[in-house]
Amino acid sequence: MAKTPSQRPQSQDASQTEPGFLPDFCNARVIFLVILGAILLAFVLSLSSMQPGEDYWVNLSMIALFIVWIAFGNILVLCVSRKFLHGLTPIVAAFSCYGLSLLVTLVISILAVVTTPQETTLLSSDDSIFMNSFLLRNIAISAIVSAVALRYFYVQHQWKSNIQTEARSRIQALQARIRPHFLFNSMNTIASLTQTDPIKAEKAVLDLADLFRASLGHQDKVTLREELDFTKRYINIEELRLGDRLKIELHLQDSLSLSTLIPALILQPLVENAIYHGVEPLTDGGTVRIEIESTAKELQLTIANPKPIERDPLRSGNKMAQDNIRQRLQLAYGDQSRMKIKETDKNYSVSFHIPIEAK
Repeated sequence: MAKTPSQRPQSQDASQTEPGFLPDFCNARVIFLVILGAILLAFVLSLSSMQPGEDYWVNLSMIALFIVWIAFGNILVLCVSRKFLHGLTPIVAAFSCYGLSLLVTLVISILAVVTTPQETTLLSSDDSIFMNSFLLRNIAISAIVSAVALRYFYVQHQWKSNIQTEARSRIQALQARIRPHFLFNSMNTIASLTQTDPIKAEKAVLDLADLFRASLGHQDKVTLREELDFTKRYINIEELRLGDRLKIELHLQDSLSLSTLIPALILQPLVENAIYHGVEPLTDGGTVRIEIESTAKELQLTIANPKPIERDPLRSGNKMAQDNIRQRLQLAYGDQSRMKIKETDKNYSVSFHIPIEAK
């Protein structure tokens, strides 16, 4: 097996969470959603305030322009205040955000009254009723919309937190799963080696200990180098048990970066499936082929193994492990990940594509 790194896995906390439930108002997606919401609100307000004989589109354009200015003002202020808000407790940050939104609405409303010729005329005639009603209406609408928006951000944050917690639980459940047959076979192999080859037996014990340490760890993501090293330790134990029946071919692209981050324990279970379901049932054994390639944006991993003519009904769990990994990829990358399975009469292969993540 060539080009296999030997560095031991190191602990890494890959979980990164945003403080509080407020989104990043400097983010392009958040800006788009806020502007879209402002335009929809303009449609609602223009329909509700339309008078007979009034030009609807002129009214809509004036209301939309005013609301979009308020939306841009809120985005600008909240984007600039992002670090300050994230330094506060969630409840204080929420009230601060709420107050800033009302303040921005008030300032822009006053500027709109002052800079509009018609409203300036009203003000110069000492008629403050218009201005007071105009400001109060805008503040009331802003208070309602801001409260609804904050509630939406909070609910969405809670939903994402629940999804991440569930995903982390699934990942840890998969990481903690070591098939009993592999453990028993490994212990039997080590027991037999203690008398015939103590050095190999000691190495097998160390490899098995590393497997358990990584399986019981809480790493969400590791480098490709660490995952390959973990997989190699698993293969070392299987090679002691299967001997010449097991052959491994590892092909790494020359330009491949081993510091690329991937989900922990994403490669080893597929290699375990390939050995357990493909190589072990064959009398003469077979070859497990591991190919890892990358483009500028994607990392592709492929595991291929020979396929026995008749499937052993006692050897189950292949589909379950693949479904678990597919769910993990979906939770980690969403639609950016793809998993493909190719099956012929003689061969079986699993490949998946994931986005490139540098450490």
